[in-house]
Amino acid sequence: MKGLKFGWGILPIIVFLSIWEIVTRADLIPGHFFFPPFTVVIQEFYHLTINRVLIDNFLSSLTRVLIGFCTGSMAGLAIGILMGWNNIMDKAFSPLISLLYPIPALGWLPLLMLWIGINELLPIAIIFICSFFPVCYNTACGIRGIDRKFIQAARTLGASDGRILATIVLPLALPTIFTGLRLEAGMAWRVIIAAEMVAIPTGIGALLMKAESLMRIDIIIVCLMVLSLMCFSFERFFTYLEARLTHRWTCHDRH
Repeated sequence: MKGLKFGWGILPIIVFLSIWEIVTRADLIPGHFFFPPFTVVIQEFYHLTINRVLIDNFLSSLTRVLIGFCTGSMAGLAIGILMGWNNIMDKAFSPLISLLYPIPALGWLPLLMLWIGINELLPIAIIFICSFFPVCYNTACGIRGIDRKFIQAARTLGASDGRILATIVLPLALPTIFTGLRLEAGMAWRVIIAAEMVAIPTGIGALLMKAESLMRIDIIIVCLMVLSLMCFSFERFFTYLEARLTHRWTCHDRH
């Protein structure tokens, strides 16, 4: 059954790539220069990989995303838990979060360029901001949305606040928390590409801009394919992690 679902999922991609190849090879779209065949793009992908151009730029982007996303998410989780669990902390942080959250992460770029300068810290700071606010907001909303009857029942049975938070509140809030993590895992890649295109000389975004200046459509498509694959992979990772954790909590509750 899983194999059948996978087959149906991969079939539209195969059809799309086949149509792409046939249309470009048959010259139905004028000129291979502006829209190269898929096989030409794959050949360029291979050459860029062998020459380490793609690998080096990809690793630069990946490192920035991992550092910025992990630190931003951890900070967002910590503040979000405080806001969702403690009313005083919620009243203290909520106005500030509500003010800053609507600002797009890339909106901070000109200001951060003046404050930090154009260096490795700049894209990491952008990813930190991109990750922090949504994860913080989703975590706080997830905890506040829990039915208080569960907490009251646990307190009646003598459970401490720490135990209630760890065994009741966080497990029940996990789906909402993971929604924020999953969405921002993909968004982090979109933001880093944009930041690198504007201000950073290395990374997939910088490679995109160099390819544009050289009018290398094949390299541009390779970069977009890498971006698409990484967004998909990060989002799927958090989907898998959520399924594993929520399954664990479900099994624990049954026992």
